[in-house]
Amino acid sequence: MSRVLVLRPEPGASATAERARKRGLEVVAIPLFEIEPVQWDVPDTHGFDAVLLTSANAVREGGQQLESLRGLPAYAVGEATADAAREAGFDIAATGDSGVERLLGSIDAGLKLLHLSGEQRHHPQHSRQKITPLVVYRARPIDARLPGSGVALVHSPRAGRRLAELVSERGGIAIAAISEAAAEAVGSGWKAIEAAEHPNDDALLAVAERLCNNPPR
Repeated sequence: MSRVLVLRPEPGASATAERARKRGLEVVAIPLFEIEPVQWDVPDTHGFDAVLLTSANAVREGGQQLESLRGLPAYAVGEATADAAREAGFDIAATGDSGVERLLGSIDAGLKLLHLSGEQRHHPQHSRQKITPLVVYRARPIDARLPGSGVALVHSPRAGRRLAELVSERGGIAIAAISEAAAEAVGSGWKAIEAAEHPNDDALLAVAERLCNNPPR
């Protein structure tokens, strides 16, 4: 059985690794980024109806300024993000489990949303809502040495590009990507590339498990 290479930053890396082990998979965590806060100023909350949270890192690294935003309801992508927001004192208006576009498509089109995000985070395009991005954290690339074989979990297009930068001998590594965009970002030359049906850890690990137990020839 191939090893699963978990590349996402902590604490997400440990959470994904634990889920993978529960599936009986051998795991090694090799984060490609480290999450760190950035300085930001709280805007006038009267101009917004709610906050949009697409990563739990925005809550973990947002700092004391988040206290000024707790009066706004939160729309969260993923249960982990929603749980982190609740712990930080936010009321969750809705949680999406199939990506930010699906969540935005299910809520009021007239909402004015403050998107607390990362420095390199993808911001929703062509949404019906008015979305104002506000950077509260960054993912800083760190040096990492990847083994020559295994199934690499790619949680974002940026992680895919970083992986492609670090690995030149790709024939022994299969890619399990969380989305088609993440799969495209890794480039070519890998043992296999498969994208998850849904942009969440369970779907991603299902792909990884299949690649581990039935490796491409």
